[in-house]
Amino acid sequence: QVHLVESGGGLVQPGGSLRLSCVASGDVFSIYGWNWHRQPPGKQRELVAGITIGNHTNYADPVMGRFTISRDDSKNTVYLQMDRLEPEDTAVYYCNGDIAGRGTGSLDYWGQGTQVTVSS
Repeated sequence: QVHLVESGGGLVQPGGSLRLSCVASGDVFSIYGWNWHRQPPGKQRELVAGITIGNHTNYADPVMGRFTISRDDSKNTVYLQMDRLEPEDTAVYYCNGDIAGRGTGSLDYWGQGTQVTVSS
């Protein structure tokens, strides 16, 4: 079993920055890919950014140039650096990992979410 725990959310003023973290624990052998998703109030969940095991990254158009996804495999952790935040970035942010355990194939795991609120 694998557990993902996000941290780093909070209240920030427009133009500010936050750094989200997501740590995988439990039966973690290899993490193939990480993604960050978000769900704004009253809207559907959407993909924000992704990073592969080879460190190839992709971003949704609304966050391109403002958000940076990175990973530290020594810590089983993925980060989302969010700069120049806008009120439209307000959402619950979820991490998602494609993770294999020892002796098991890869499965899709999700964290519980962390709230990001951008407001003056």
